[in-house]
Amino acid sequence: MDSVLVIEDSRAMQRTLQRLFESDALEVQIASDGVAGLEIFQKQPPSVVVLDLKLPRLSGKELCRSFKTHMPSVPIVILSANDEVDDKVLLLELGADDYVTKPFSPKELLARVRRAMRRNVQAAENVAQTGIQHELLTFSDIEIDFTAMEATRSGSALSMTAQEFKLLRFFARSPERVISREELLNEVWGYQNYPSTRTVDNHILRLRQKLEHDPGNPRFFLTIHGAGYKFVPGTSGAGRKS
Repeated sequence: MDSVLVIEDSRAMQRTLQRLFESDALEVQIASDGVAGLEIFQKQPPSVVVLDLKLPRLSGKELCRSFKTHMPSVPIVILSANDEVDDKVLLLELGADDYVTKPFSPKELLARVRRAMRRNVQAAENVAQTGIQHELLTFSDIEIDFTAMEATRSGSALSMTAQEFKLLRFFARSPERVISREELLNEVWGYQNYPSTRTVDNHILRLRQKLEHDPGNPRFFLTIHGAGYKFVPGTSGAGRKS
């Protein structure tokens, strides 16, 4: 049975969300603070997390970062009264799958949660297929397995978020092409006309820090001033199957 972990400190909101999700045949686990939410997640990972930002003991932002670091496949839907653009950008950078602002439409929230779950199930089914082809990228001393979401540099494992894998995968499918920040936001994050491109710049910076030998003088992730970015892997195995 699919399950949702609700991390929310308001008792009234807990009851509202529990009724909403149980009416759609979801098993509901509830945590009233960040530490309790982390403990439940680690003990019994849910199908999806619905996460408030302002929580006692451990903030929603810290939880989001922890969840996506240790189990990036579990989708996270942020539920917050804060409509600040900077917070939305930050949460998307941390790997959140969606962001819903209070007050919200129960039908809309349920639809967004179900959509996030479907994406996760489809990805898991693809990985579980016998003899599945792995989408690989190799350049320099870097090896990326997009299917298994694993990365190594000179044989040592690299820690990468789900969103970093998505961004790198998009670049790998269009090597040598100049891609604007707006296109990256639309295609990788799925937000049409998103109000800020800083999230792209921050992700490129992190890819450089992890994958470039000299992040200050990048060879692979180039800035094309006034136009966007270009991925130049050189002689690589970009996009090959194994």
